[in-house]
Amino acid sequence: MSSPALSRDRASVRRTPPAAFTPTTAPRAGQQVTTQPSVAARYRYDRRTSSWWWSPEMFAIQGLRPEAATPSTEAMLAHQHPEDRARTLAALSAACEEARAFSLEIRYVRPDGAHRAFVFVGEPTLDADGRVIAVDGLCLDITEARPPGSESERVLALETEVEQLRAAMASRAAIEQAKGILMLLTSCSDQAAFDLLTHISSHTHRKVRDVAHAITASASGSTKLADDVCRIIRDACPPAHLR
Repeated sequence: MSSPALSRDRASVRRTPPAAFTPTTAPRAGQQVTTQPSVAARYRYDRRTSSWWWSPEMFAIQGLRPEAATPSTEAMLAHQHPEDRARTLAALSAACEEARAFSLEIRYVRPDGAHRAFVFVGEPTLDADGRVIAVDGLCLDITEARPPGSESERVLALETEVEQLRAAMASRAAIEQAKGILMLLTSCSDQAAFDLLTHISSHTHRKVRDVAHAITASASGSTKLADDVCRIIRDACPPAHLR
């Protein structure tokens, strides 16, 4: 099949790892396999047979008991947030049909009601002819690594960070423009122009970005430079060049 099947034939689901995807440390005979939640878990979807293999950690990370759950597309999607199910299925389908790797953050509610945040990573495996035969990947529990607060608070924090970044970029652009103007007026180097900006900032008690905005606005003719800024620049370039 070309995409992860919502399988109805559970008997065809493989419960043991394929030879090419055997765990590095296999349990010894009689050794008990832990089912405690792990930070990372592994899975494999075999496109040729529409079957899944999950590592013991894959069950544990989802809060499922291996003896009571069968790896399948339905089982993987069942406890995901409704808005994330379509994204997960679309990513798996694209991996199978277009050999496209993916990494998704998904919201998950365990059977016991615990809300978790997972990163679901998938990498297509190709045969000698370049056809996708499987998708191998990891599921990472990032719940504890997420910023504190509600979803809306995290969104607000991200929006604030983006706005701060935009402001910093705008300030940087103004500073670069002001440096260029000072380099033209004084025939100085890039570093000397920046040093002059910081000197003006220090002696006029203005922020560097405010000094830069004032200089660029003066150069465009929209405003006049403050007298204290003019006096400092006048010491560094001919008065005839000042607006």
